[in-house]
Amino acid sequence: MSELTTSMSGMNALGTHDERSRQAQWQADKWMMSGALFLGSAVFGIIGLPLFLRGLALQLKAQRAGLTVRPMMVTLIGYLVAVDAALNSIGWALDMVAHHTLLARVFLMAWGNMFDAGYFWHYNELWIGGASAPGEKAWEIALLPLVFSMRIAAAIGFLQMKRWGHQWLVITCWFGVVAWTGYIANMTIFADVRYTGVVFPVIGWWLYDIFYITPFLALPYLHSVNREIFSH
Repeated sequence: MSELTTSMSGMNALGTHDERSRQAQWQADKWMMSGALFLGSAVFGIIGLPLFLRGLALQLKAQRAGLTVRPMMVTLIGYLVAVDAALNSIGWALDMVAHHTLLARVFLMAWGNMFDAGYFWHYNELWIGGASAPGEKAWEIALLPLVFSMRIAAAIGFLQMKRWGHQWLVITCWFGVVAWTGYIANMTIFADVRYTGVVFPVIGWWLYDIFYITPFLALPYLHSVNREIFSH
């Protein structure tokens, strides 16, 4: 009888621990998801950063309290990839389908004047509208509906600790390596078009492009982590 009581007591304690862990992770994720949404919008990034850091602090607190929460590296990589894909998506979506809106004309052309003349000189003069830089529209059509949407979906599965999320994050991060390398080559080949007459030319462009190396940062971890921690 005492053994049965002890066993039931242990099961109750485990159930309580699991429930507290799930609640703590969800509480942290609510803050981090809200922050990621603002960060992914670019314009409201200053609002999103403190929200995300608040969620990160809550997860660290739960981890120190001994609760079973998501590994911190998984959290950082998952949200970083999702925000990176969202930032690329919103900017290119504006240029691709909303280039005549007031928001695109102000935001993208100001960006072009500062860093990338492809978004400033002869903007909206092509038959398809938007950026006039050679090859820019081809990259938008190839990456926006395919790679970036896949990366956001993979990041969501990865944060849920799903095996398919881990597998697809590996695939889409390698896609990102190809995209980053190709886009760098395109920018370099047409440097006379894209860097002429801007406020911050090559150095300025690298200051923001360096954040696109997310795939390079994530891949070593994704290939070395124990895949058994991800459920089917």
